[in-house]
Amino acid sequence: MTVGRLHTTRRDLAISSDSTIRGLTRRWRERPPAHGEGPSLVERVLARRGLGDRNAAAKFLDPSLRDLHDPSAMPGLDRAAERLVRAARTGEPIVIYADYDVDGATAAGILHHTLALIAPGAPVRTYVPHRLDEGYGLHRETIGLLASEGARLIVSVDCGITASGPAEEARARGVDLIITDHHTPPAREEDLPEAYALVHPRLPGSAYPCGDLSGAGVAYKLAWRMSTLASGGERVTPALRELLIELLALAALGAVADVVPLTGENRVLARFGLARIKHSRFEGLRALVEASGLAGENVQADDVGFKLAPRLNACGRMGHARDTVELLTTATGERARDLARQLSRQNEARRRTERAILEQALVMAEAGGMTGPDRRAIVLSHPEWHAGVVGIVCSRLVERFARPVLLLSEHEGVCHGSGRSIEGFNLHSALSACSDLFESWGGHDMAAGVRLPAERFETFRDRFVEVANQRLGPDDLIRTVEYDASAAAEELTTGAVHELSVLAPFGAGNPRVRLRLTGLTLTQDPKTFGTCGDHASLMIRAGRSSMRLVGWHWAQRAANLRSGMSIEAVVEPAISTWGGTRRVEPELVDVRVIERLPGPV
Repeated sequence: MTVGRLHTTRRDLAISSDSTIRGLTRRWRERPPAHGEGPSLVERVLARRGLGDRNAAAKFLDPSLRDLHDPSAMPGLDRAAERLVRAARTGEPIVIYADYDVDGATAAGILHHTLALIAPGAPVRTYVPHRLDEGYGLHRETIGLLASEGARLIVSVDCGITASGPAEEARARGVDLIITDHHTPPAREEDLPEAYALVHPRLPGSAYPCGDLSGAGVAYKLAWRMSTLASGGERVTPALRELLIELLALAALGAVADVVPLTGENRVLARFGLARIKHSRFEGLRALVEASGLAGENVQADDVGFKLAPRLNACGRMGHARDTVELLTTATGERARDLARQLSRQNEARRRTERAILEQALVMAEAGGMTGPDRRAIVLSHPEWHAGVVGIVCSRLVERFARPVLLLSEHEGVCHGSGRSIEGFNLHSALSACSDLFESWGGHDMAAGVRLPAERFETFRDRFVEVANQRLGPDDLIRTVEYDASAAAEELTTGAVHELSVLAPFGAGNPRVRLRLTGLTLTQDPKTFGTCGDHASLMIRAGRSSMRLVGWHWAQRAANLRSGMSIEAVVEPAISTWGGTRRVEPELVDVRVIERLPGPV
């Protein structure tokens, strides 16, 4: 599956080839063909995505739960499942140790609900470290505290694969530690933590077919195996089967929120899980859907990315993620509704904080010379930044400047924060070149977190920028938008757009369909709309076809377009139902002016 890329540059390009051209804001490149093109629009798009074979296309478009892999194929999973079932049934105190993001919270919910059904009344509790006070991952001190409080079995979710120190503490305390994770593991087996069981799809030597599972996906496979063990065979009891179907909703939330590739097994989990969210039997999840304004709607991946996940994450960023875990596990009735409303309020506070940090970071990055071609990474620290929000701002800066970004908050002599990367730059590998400077760190190719003494920050900044300069060239700092195929406007019928929508859920590894529309003429000046006039619409004609193109947050970019101009556009096909009428209204990604009008514009 070809992955769409979006990079940015601050310089103009001189590109003349037909497949790589210059738009108003980005370079365009057609996705490379996989197996040749078919005659219809849908067939051309499928071919571009490696689905030209009819059987491959059918399997992708109509996935089945039978496509999920055998959980026992994952390293360490059988051993972990057996220990958890035994502990639950014999009444040993169990602690689920979760990361504080959506992936960790949903993974914790999956194991909590499974253990509660296998052994009702079993002493199971969850623990979530505070993002600011404790930071990411397992901590030696916390393992000791949990042991002193009576824990006999601790199972991590979405963290721990590099936690050798905490694993030593667990052994010393006589506690069995099970680590379930999906982040980048150590390359050498001898560097893995010595735990009771390590459950990870990409351990050294692993042959598990889907190495890109989210933390919630790993937890789901563990819950599945626990269910078969508790049922005494490969077929689970009706109650456990019903629960596993319900838990798909949490697995889908974790996968979409953690931006894992929505292909293969992840696509199956997301496709079936998203369909369960609206009618989930978990009261907290239903309360969240209602508080997010999605009641009565079919929840899509975009709804998770832009409405549900930000609320769930806001709790960990602005407060304590234990409230998120409670919402997805034990919260019912008015408590669930209160928590959901609280998450919405925290999300609004997060937005305000994010805007303030972004404005400061933009000024600092420009002043520090980090936005040009000579310094190919942005590394900044500020004592007033909220460490729970800097990761989001990293993503905003990556989108704008197309280079890896690390933003840290300095507090009491310690800098800690997050980083985000661009395609082709392995952030985990780059940080490993600086690992001697860190107190702790972890992550994967595209995102990571670090913690280091403040006096080492400038050394870290300079070293990381040097690594980025060595591994990235000027051309890597160019925003690129890939499209699936060129199309004529008349091909975008409601039927064709509906057929293309079957490729959903869209996300990492399976981006939204993008088409290059050619031979367009603007029939009137662009019009702005929206409460603040931020959006723009273009009325275009192509042959005998006319349609409206919608540009979200396009008011400024469309300001220089005029009626009569000949243009091309990269769009995402969409159907509008505004006013009760279904009509095709593609959403703008970029525009290229083919022929300007005479005179000043």
